[in-house]
Amino acid sequence: MAAFSSFFSSSRTVLSAAIALRATFLLYGLFQDAYSPIKYTDIDYFVFTDAARFIARGQSPYARDTYRYTPLLAWLLYPTTWSGLWFSFGKVLFAVGDIIAGWMMFRILRVHQGLSQERALKYASIWLLNPMVATISTRGSSEGLLGVFVTALLWAVLSRRILLTGFLLGFAVHFKIYPFIYAASIVWWLDDGSKSSPSASPVARAMKFINPQRIGVAVSSFLTFMGLNVIMYIAYGWPFLEHSYFYHLVRIDHRHNFSPYNTLLYMNSSPKVPGENHASFSELERMAFIPQILLSAIIIPLMLAKKDLSSTMLAQTWVFVTFNKVCTSQYFLWYIMFLPYYLPGSILMRSPRVGVSLLVLWIVGQAGWLQQGFQLEFNGESTFVPGLWAWSIIFFIINCSILGVVIRDIREGKAASRGVKK
Repeated sequence: MAAFSSFFSSSRTVLSAAIALRATFLLYGLFQDAYSPIKYTDIDYFVFTDAARFIARGQSPYARDTYRYTPLLAWLLYPTTWSGLWFSFGKVLFAVGDIIAGWMMFRILRVHQGLSQERALKYASIWLLNPMVATISTRGSSEGLLGVFVTALLWAVLSRRILLTGFLLGFAVHFKIYPFIYAASIVWWLDDGSKSSPSASPVARAMKFINPQRIGVAVSSFLTFMGLNVIMYIAYGWPFLEHSYFYHLVRIDHRHNFSPYNTLLYMNSSPKVPGENHASFSELERMAFIPQILLSAIIIPLMLAKKDLSSTMLAQTWVFVTFNKVCTSQYFLWYIMFLPYYLPGSILMRSPRVGVSLLVLWIVGQAGWLQQGFQLEFNGESTFVPGLWAWSIIFFIINCSILGVVIRDIREGKAASRGVKK
């Protein structure tokens, strides 16, 4: 126990362990890619690096089929077009992003939540020393970079660095669309601390709401987001808008998808039989975003943001991922990055039985789905119904149960960051 405590007494020790963890995975990945038929490198990484090669030839990154991201990502991976080990440059970049995000989490916990260094390092290690986080980044997923942008956004708003908050919000949304859900929480949280008189007119209340901080965030985020989009549109034209934004409204992706919509997406991806009516499936698929956006971008921010911003962002992200029609393992990192701020005062820590039970259920839900997915992809068994469909529903219910616990904690003021300095 003493050794455990001494390990978390030094930020250098924890960061060194986090770096070593990722270096180990990177080296192991090179070995597995070279000698195993099952590759360590994520297929998305090949998409990213292929797009970078097209850029190196003076072409559009969208010449690579299935590249659905901002051209900035392909430009960041330009060194992967060089020979030799430079191909792994992107994995190293994403792993470094993991480390930077974890360091910023530690600073937020220390400065804005008032945790001791040892406690702050323990909770930051949920990200820094998490094998799942390290594996996803070293396999070539860009979520490590996203973690930097979103964590920096939280730090900026808590520090009330208004123009930087707006810039980071606009940049994050350009890089990956979903951070737009945080806009409502940030704007709602940014008030001047004074309360309106109960007798104030609607106009007076509206004028009080529109304070300089909210205007600053709105203007700077809009200018950043639109500025980047204009630059990319001038450089790459309509394919930039089509693949970076519009595609995600109609995407059909049933592979490695934990969502309850998985089976429906599979059915819609199959060739249509002439004369059959598929309207009911298509309509349901189009409506999937309505509960997702209502809950994550409107209802939860208005209910909870003024109580606890960072935990509200956790709840928003959990809803967005759980209700999304496409939900892969990488998406879990989107809410894991907020767990360090919520957990210190949560029921999950105050009652270990509750915390361990929910963690076990979350793991079992994934394991059940993955077992069925393995039977489908590697053994060729048709497990869509009832296997994958049933486990998708079970995993959805488990996530909703966890979400209910988080929301209850925030409403009761028991989450860790209620004392955030404003």
